[in-house]
Amino acid sequence: MGHPPLEFSDCYEDSPDFRERLKCYELELERTSKFLKDVIKDGNSVINAIKGYSVAVQKFSQTLGVFQFDFIGDSLTDDEMNIAESFQEFAGLLQEVEDDRMMLVQNACDLLIKPLEKFRKEQIGVTKERRKKFEKESEKYYSQLDKHLNLSAKKKETQLQEADELLDKERRNFYESSVEYVYQIQQVQDRKKFDVVEPVLAFLHSILTLNNLTVEMTQDFMPYKQELQLSLQNTRNHFESTREEMEELMKRMKHPTQIGKMHSQPVIEGYLYSQEKWALGVSWVKYYCKYHKDSKLFVMVPAEPKPATKQGPTELKLKSCFRRKTESIDKRFCFDIETCERNTPVTLQAVSEANRKLWMEAMYGKEPIYHSPIHKQAEMELNEVGFKFVRKCINFVETKGKVTRKFQYPPCVFALYKCPGDVDFHSSEWDIKTITSAMKFYLRLFFRLLESDNLDDRLGAIHCLTYKLPGKNREMLSLLIQHLVNVCGNSGDNLMTPSNMGVIFGPTLMRAKEETVAAMLDIKFQNIVVEILIEDYTKIFCSAPDESSAAPPMPPPRITPRKRQPITIAKRPLRICLAVNCGQLQNTESNYLPLV
Repeated sequence: MGHPPLEFSDCYEDSPDFRERLKCYELELERTSKFLKDVIKDGNSVINAIKGYSVAVQKFSQTLGVFQFDFIGDSLTDDEMNIAESFQEFAGLLQEVEDDRMMLVQNACDLLIKPLEKFRKEQIGVTKERRKKFEKESEKYYSQLDKHLNLSAKKKETQLQEADELLDKERRNFYESSVEYVYQIQQVQDRKKFDVVEPVLAFLHSILTLNNLTVEMTQDFMPYKQELQLSLQNTRNHFESTREEMEELMKRMKHPTQIGKMHSQPVIEGYLYSQEKWALGVSWVKYYCKYHKDSKLFVMVPAEPKPATKQGPTELKLKSCFRRKTESIDKRFCFDIETCERNTPVTLQAVSEANRKLWMEAMYGKEPIYHSPIHKQAEMELNEVGFKFVRKCINFVETKGKVTRKFQYPPCVFALYKCPGDVDFHSSEWDIKTITSAMKFYLRLFFRLLESDNLDDRLGAIHCLTYKLPGKNREMLSLLIQHLVNVCGNSGDNLMTPSNMGVIFGPTLMRAKEETVAAMLDIKFQNIVVEILIEDYTKIFCSAPDESSAAPPMPPPRITPRKRQPITIAKRPLRICLAVNCGQLQNTESNYLPLV
């Protein structure tokens, strides 16, 4: 299994479980760093030791063969599986090539060593620096928090306000460094899928193509190289399609208002201090607590367990919750809870007044409870006005659309969105960018039913799922996909292949219910679904699925073998697809920008 995603919201809770998962990422980062050092060292041996070339290549192939990629999430695309297995394929190829005694090309250092050193310096190095900052800010914040909670409530109000402001400053610095560190360490995990494999692929290609003794082997390697290049390109595209959204989510999660949003969930959790009375006095013990609103179960996990004893979590059934008055206790931010298991109330101290309010709201204390507004169901329904609007947009785009490099949403988009059915597209104020933008806004309302765990089951499952949609939703989907098929029909001119269109429309048509890192990592599967809908439009929309396949099969667990084996050096059928090199893709990624 891969590492579970680190949510930005976990940075605010800073739970022991979050710290443990973060440690797994750090261990993987160290393992990757060591692996890169080994690859660079072995690559230099190959370049500098012509006399011992055969031994160096053998060692290099062994290093590649034992390394296994770890991915974020529970499911992989075919492209990611090809990338994950690429090093094993490289190792097998080198075993055969070693017999031919190939000579290194003169630019091998530029192809292999420098990109890997750049990755270690610019990616792993930056991640380690952010880790140091995170650990420093963490230590400062919790040290300040302990001092703050020990302040007497009888101190002057000005002193208390100054202490509150100082703690808020340290808390913001800690949260900001935590969010930035989580973002960076996950980015490195994703980037290495192509930033590490591509230099190795380029290095191997130079060895094969420039050695006259291995011309035949080079020709055999080309289909696998093309397939892997396509996988790398697709994986890079998926990465780029999620990076900007993750950056925006990271920025939003830095804002203090996100703390309140997090605690609107069914479970509220965080650190609390419990007053415990002993024979020699009273002490305050730090716990990481969780409260399940539905079951009224309150769980207390010791945050600082004693080494000599094993102290498990304490579970209490909540009866009521009430705030402690300031004059009744020397500590600030306190509240009591009555439980079924204990005869006396449990006195708890929150880390701030705002934090106490959140706990009391969750436990139905005296503080008010706020609810999010509920959207009207009528606003989500498809009707003839919507179809009329979308058909107008598609007709205008296909007949008069122009490719535009740079784009900003004009104000008239919103006027168009308010009265979609009666818009005159021939008016001079409308241009292609305005219409495609408004169409995108409208379509986002109607494609939530395509969110499914069965996306990896490919054509058969998607065919069945499409026919499970309500009639109006399927008609709207067919209308849009037919338009995308027409656009892809001119891919020779506009470079809009089904794969590129999937990158553009996947996140738009299947927006996640909530914005989390885990949801954004699923964008790559959304892209694949749109690509399949385009490539197999006739089968999916022009004929109903077989009755025997009316229920789409559940996707197999990740640990089981795939039904479709990856392309290998020994089995290399060509995939019918036009490959686009990375330079072309970067130059044309905004060709259909108005709908992005």
